[in-house]
Amino acid sequence: MSGLAVLDLMVRGGSVTLFLLWSWLLWRDHRQALAARMAIVMNATIICYIVSSLLWDAHPFGLHAMIVDSFSVTAPAAFWLFAHVWFSDSKEIGWRRWAIVAAFVALPVYQIIHIRLTGHFSMVCWIGVRIGMIAFALAGLWLAWADRDNDLVEPRRRFRKSVIWLIGGFVMWVNVIEMVVGRNGGGATLRTVTEIAILISTFIVSAALYGFANPELFAPPVPASQPDDASAKPSPLAARLQTHMLAERPYQSEGLTIAALAAQLGEQEYRLRRLINGELGFRNFTAFLNSYRLAEVREALADPDQREVPILTIALDAGFGSLGPFNRAFREAEAMTPTAYRAARLVDSKIGQPDLKSAAHGLPRPAIPSPFHEWERTDDPHTTHDFRGRAAPRDRHVHL
Repeated sequence: MSGLAVLDLMVRGGSVTLFLLWSWLLWRDHRQALAARMAIVMNATIICYIVSSLLWDAHPFGLHAMIVDSFSVTAPAAFWLFAHVWFSDSKEIGWRRWAIVAAFVALPVYQIIHIRLTGHFSMVCWIGVRIGMIAFALAGLWLAWADRDNDLVEPRRRFRKSVIWLIGGFVMWVNVIEMVVGRNGGGATLRTVTEIAILISTFIVSAALYGFANPELFAPPVPASQPDDASAKPSPLAARLQTHMLAERPYQSEGLTIAALAAQLGEQEYRLRRLINGELGFRNFTAFLNSYRLAEVREALADPDQREVPILTIALDAGFGSLGPFNRAFREAEAMTPTAYRAARLVDSKIGQPDLKSAAHGLPRPAIPSPFHEWERTDDPHTTHDFRGRAAPRDRHVHL
């Protein structure tokens, strides 16, 4: 056995060992977190990639070799799902994402069937798989990059760059090598270099995750309405933030950043980040803003005087940028649609001002001068008002 072959086996073995160790630590400490479970799935697909070429060399076109190889090409899709649930603190993976992944997985499955029936590769299927792998890798990199400023978990925010350069870069590198030199076509040196990169990347990622055993990285999101110590007195900055949010309602401005909010308060950004994450319990700045937006929406939906106001108008005026994010945030918070919530509250004989605890997160809530009493009536049957008192034709709004 040549020295290169020995080095190849050593690197493969070291890479698999590190991935297995990382997966075991994730399962032991964070298996209740969806992101950790998705990371384990991603690790399994990368392990399949590491060993698949060995199986393929030993048993070309063997069924077990093709199955392992098919699992290996799903690594970018697993990376995409992992990035989605980890960086967004999602509690579930929507059916649309599962459908996209299922459609992609159908390609290598078809390739196996095609090979077993004909004894030949389908080049069209092979190209489709490679394009899909690159697309999933790029989508995962975008998820890691796009919302980085809203991430309030500081270790995870710093780790985004590592994810982009290590995991995403590795996935892209593998695809380029596969496209250029092929699976078995004279690329032994490049493949060994790739395996070494796997080992180095895995070591750095594992060290970054577990070197300091930071539980925040994979901790499941805690509902902001249930602080660890609800009786604790809020800090002066927290009280000032709460007053500002209720009085000035900056959350109604679409695109508000944490830097802009810090400037409004005259505070340094890092102090505001530490407050919202550490004291108020939010892991994402958008979730913090949405807690106030949803509180305002709930208040409007429960108001009998606003039963004719389109839900879309209420959502947009509360600060939501579009219908999709609003519906997702509302369903996650209330476990029902906005339409069902409005119907339930309006038929309830005990209708009153809803509890805005998710916005205050345990802070004492001063009375809010409601903007709803400022409505003005119109005799025009074709005109309605949004809850700012602005008149607008009815047919310009969408009823949900």
